[in-house]
Amino acid sequence: MATVLSVSGSPSATSRTARLLRHLDTQLADRGHTVVPLDVRTLPADALLRADFGHQALAGALDLFAAADGVVIGTPVYKAAYSGLLKSLLDLLPQYALTGKTVLPLATGGSTAHVLAIDYALRPVLSSMGAAHITQGWFVLDRHLTVSADGTLTVDAAAAEALGTVVDSFATALENRAPVALHG
Repeated sequence: MATVLSVSGSPSATSRTARLLRHLDTQLADRGHTVVPLDVRTLPADALLRADFGHQALAGALDLFAAADGVVIGTPVYKAAYSGLLKSLLDLLPQYALTGKTVLPLATGGSTAHVLAIDYALRPVLSSMGAAHITQGWFVLDRHLTVSADGTLTVDAAAAEALGTVVDSFATALENRAPVALHG
């Protein structure tokens, strides 16, 4: 099966976005994939902002992208775009860091006014980075995600069904991917 890098671009430690990703990670792992979570907020801010490629944490993050067969990118939507934290990481990746990879973009937000952020803000960047296949992304309204006192995430039934379809499509694309010949 595939190795999936699950990237949360949320700056918040109690983020619904990160919790949603960890919820979906379980679904992918149940299908036999190896899932590696990466919360961008845990990378050193100074190293990110200074593009310190020699920093061990950044080098490790770059290695995670290189080793992944598929990447799930999750972000909260701020001002109709993906988070600045996610942008700071994407800006550090090599131009074609997603070559040969299957990518699933996900976003969370408080208003349906931001639904198109995936297609107009995130998808073009992922495409320019060489993603072999960007599956149908999904936007989840914050009100469809409930976090209990113990931190457990509950996704309402309608959103859970739609997310299940999106995750199944991503997993199927991973399972059917052809090996990529890289030319050097």
